[in-house]
Amino acid sequence: MSERALSEAAMLTSLRDIHLPASAPGGGLAELCVAVGLAALGALLVAAALRALSLRRTRPVQPSLRARVAALDTLPEAARRTALLHLLRAHAPERYAHLREGLYAPGGGVALATLEAEVARLV
Repeated sequence: MSERALSEAAMLTSLRDIHLPASAPGGGLAELCVAVGLAALGALLVAAALRALSLRRTRPVQPSLRARVAALDTLPEAARRTALLHLLRAHAPERYAHLREGLYAPGGGVALATLEAEVARLV
């Protein structure tokens, strides 16, 4: 740097030497593509936020044990036995563990009346 001060005209002339390009490579098409892309991204973000806010988060109502047992009356015997075993396993695992030993016994396993009596104790 020099020790003397620049004149105002010299300073303005040196500032005018800095030139920015009139347009970027790709010109208006590139700017249009960027604008469309940003608009699409913004639309996706807004749609995702609205979807997340509009979803209901309710839990399905589980029927009571009494209603579930009553619905088993229409099933055939084999399906009813299986359904009663599932109910017993879900609501009284210690009784299910006791009856599980006889499930595969010769002669058909646990009687349907026994299973109905066990589930009736729960209701």
